[in-house]
Amino acid sequence: MIKITLARTLEEYPERRYIEFGGKGGLGKTSFSAATAYYLAKKGYKTLVFSVDPQASLTDIFEQDIFGKGPVEIIPNLFAQEIDADKRIKDYQDEIRQKIFDMYGLEEIPEEIEHYIQAAAAEPAMEESAIFDQVVDIVIAGEYDYYIYDLVPLGHALYYLSMSSVYDQWIQKITKLREEMEEYAQVAAVVQRKKEVEEDQILKELQYIRHRISTSSSILTDKEKTAFFFVIIPEKMAILDTVKAAKLFASYDVPISGYIVNRVLPRELAGQDIPEYLRNRLQMQGKHLQEIDEVFGEEVLALVPEFERDITGLEMVEKMAKAMFGEF
Repeated sequence: MIKITLARTLEEYPERRYIEFGGKGGLGKTSFSAATAYYLAKKGYKTLVFSVDPQASLTDIFEQDIFGKGPVEIIPNLFAQEIDADKRIKDYQDEIRQKIFDMYGLEEIPEEIEHYIQAAAAEPAMEESAIFDQVVDIVIAGEYDYYIYDLVPLGHALYYLSMSSVYDQWIQKITKLREEMEEYAQVAAVVQRKKEVEEDQILKELQYIRHRISTSSSILTDKEKTAFFFVIIPEKMAILDTVKAAKLFASYDVPISGYIVNRVLPRELAGQDIPEYLRNRLQMQGKHLQEIDEVFGEEVLALVPEFERDITGLEMVEKMAKAMFGEF
């Protein structure tokens, strides 16, 4: 018997419009994200599901090429988006060049600065940074009733969630430094007036960036607006990893709303003539499901069965949605 309380959770907290699924890689986070978006769209809510994973697979699940195309309408009210980090990074570079032209009136970018711009784009964290910045754009635009985050695997998700506070501290320090520099500016009156304009432009840009980061990070940790669900499977290591991860996420003040257990084998198989391998799997799952109940208790909001095939195409997405939320 599948326990369905996930739908009631969303109904009881309608103000939670930012929904995140997290967990180890390969547990079904993207499938859950797609199915939740499908469910909410069918309920009449304009919903966006988007992936912050550079190796996103919403394209595969919806069987439609959406990578780098912005929000793509899958069915009425359901939009899906996969962010093209490379394009975002190229846009960064062009934006930086243009701001240098605007601020300093240069006719061309000095060679050493151009080298820096190119090198910065190759930084290991630049891909995640580009995706994070796109997410900020999506959130600030406020065009949807629900936003479904398909998060990266646990370790990277923690990095993603910490980026907002790191960026905010960095911007705060840089802003303070710019303000202190302005205090010590002692130049001729005409030059000083020109410098004040330049400083104002730079400070304005820094404050704009800080506002964007603050807006996004406040949503991620807002218990009134955000619901974070851990995806878990009935296996020993998955349970241990989830317990550890839950403590880490709590340290970032991420509002954990519950746990969803995926890939549960049907219990009715136990009374049938089945191969020994499958019988052993059932027994093992039974022990781990009992452990999950002991560790997470009423925080387990749904038990989702193992399906006969991959969750690809709208028919399977709907089946997953019904397994998570019940008939609708």
